[in-house]
Amino acid sequence: MVSAATYSGQSALLSTELLAYYRQLSQSSLTVIDVETTGSLAHNARVIEISVLQGSLAEGIMHQQATLINPGIKIPRQITRLTGITEDMVSPAPSPAQTWAEYLPLLKTGVLTAHNLEFDYGFVKAEYQRQGDFFSRPSRYRFCTVMLSRLLLADLPSRSLPNLVAHFGFPVGTSHRAEADTLACWYLAELLLKRIQDEPDETLLKQFGRQWIRLKDAAAMLRCPKKAAFDLLKARDIDVKLSRRRQTPLYRRQDVETIFWEQQGQQLSLLQDEPFCDR
Repeated sequence: MVSAATYSGQSALLSTELLAYYRQLSQSSLTVIDVETTGSLAHNARVIEISVLQGSLAEGIMHQQATLINPGIKIPRQITRLTGITEDMVSPAPSPAQTWAEYLPLLKTGVLTAHNLEFDYGFVKAEYQRQGDFFSRPSRYRFCTVMLSRLLLADLPSRSLPNLVAHFGFPVGTSHRAEADTLACWYLAELLLKRIQDEPDETLLKQFGRQWIRLKDAAAMLRCPKKAAFDLLKARDIDVKLSRRRQTPLYRRQDVETIFWEQQGQQLSLLQDEPFCDR
């Protein structure tokens, strides 16, 4: 399998590299996961529900299971309002030690997949660490559907899982329950990876080019400091917008890659113009 960058760095890869990676990924078996938790930070919150779904484009869904977990701590009211999971529901549920031992064989196979994988993967690692175990999957065996959504669905107003469920009409249950969200993530992965398999390179690369990428990723692609990248992109007067949360600049991938390839051509021209030196 083509080695992909870690989750945080995939946007800095060239579109041709990403296409090769996702083409190979589309042939793989996926292990889709979702966790519901008592909070947003893995170091002090606990998992209260997990679901795992295994499937591939060739064979469809092969296995799915979900388990409530008794975390041994109080479930905050806002979590119960969001998920519907109450303390009475988890009171008779298995312990973390029992649950994570049962799920380990599933989590160690296939390409670990989730919508915002960084969140789920962080909690899974933290839960195994509490059991005295080390859990890790290589970057080439991790797939975040948010990342591919940004490439293929760049112009949608939102790529949150509930909004994508509504947009595509996926037949799943209530959001913010692990079984429903795992199934929704599977339907999304199936839809996007089938596009990767079926559509020609030219069409996919054009879609990739519409992705909005951060300044840090543009700088990494252009192989220069952020300030230099900002000045270069500003001088070219290309499309730019501000991110909703942090109000930081975002640029179209196609514009940044155009500048990258122009720079490569200039460097090649300079090398060709250098006089031959007999050593």
